Amino acid sequence: MRESPIVPGLPDALRSALDEELGKYPQNRLTQSVERLSTRYRENAPASAPILSSEADVAAYAGYRMPATYAAVHAVLAEAALRAPGFAPRTQIDIGGGTGAAIWAAADVWPSLEESTVVEQVPGAIALGRRLAENAGDKAVRGSTWRRGLIDPAAPAPEADLVTLSYVLGELPDARRADTVRWLSAKTSMLVLIEPGTPAGYERIVAARDQLVELGLSLVAPCPHEDACPIPRGKDWCHFSARLPRTGLHRQLKSGTLGFEDEKFSYVVASRTAPDRADARVLRHPAKRKGMVSLSLCAESGLTEKIVTKRHGPAYRAARDAEWGDAWPDHSTVD
Repeated sequence: MRESPIVPGLPDALRSALDEELGKYPQNRLTQSVERLSTRYRENAPASAPILSSEADVAAYAGYRMPATYAAVHAVLAEAALRAPGFAPRTQIDIGGGTGAAIWAAADVWPSLEESTVVEQVPGAIALGRRLAENAGDKAVRGSTWRRGLIDPAAPAPEADLVTLSYVLGELPDARRADTVRWLSAKTSMLVLIEPGTPAGYERIVAARDQLVELGLSLVAPCPHEDACPIPRGKDWCHFSARLPRTGLHRQLKSGTLGFEDEKFSYVVASRTAPDRADARVLRHPAKRKGMVSLSLCAESGLTEKIVTKRHGPAYRAARDAEWGDAWPDHSTVD
């Protein structure tokens, strides 16, 4: 089985600026912060200001999570761009944006962006994100607006062409999530929601997916249809993976030896215009053997397994190149 391709790492300007910020603190201080953050997240404690209690904590958090968040958001936005080729956003609002990984990813996917806004509750994250953004080559990131704020469905809805919310739904009380999704979707052309690629993260995403359909938005990705999700609830979950490169400092912060890591995520993208949805979506690493590829697919007809062999010609060549998370076209010659 061929490994997943490595997605683009942090932009050079962001990586250099982040390394410079991390260089202000002793390595052991950063490592201690990362260990404490990791423990809190494994225990499902919500991220909040008390966790990021110092500038060193904020820097450690950025070094620990920003590369993975960027990789996941970039992968999702790149797929959204493929499914909605006419979408050229000028404005973006990232809610709960931390140190700004999502605005960097969006600017790389959509050069049309002119204005980026990050809403974040932790002052230290805002300060660091703003400093990092000053180094961006893209004007939308370099001139981005940073606001301190909380998720408040009673406030005016975020109004932008693109609204993003990454790894935040899980930090909200269950009772607030539906109101939050409604609030986020009210005045945007495209809404992007990303959660960890865990069973719990998938449950939050699939609930939001169903709600967005009820609100009249069109699903852009990853779903090939707007019927009920066919994944057996409680037995499996829909998630994807982005393999990202690790810098030397990133490896030290994570006490890792490999030059890469895999970020697992679940997501949904919805818009107010009909997209060019995939015919089907590859849900697992394809099983590739000599002369044959087995694909686990989600299609309009539901979950299906496709066996593609050499006799299928172009479909076989496409299957050999297919990876987990890819769209799969309607090859009518495949049984």
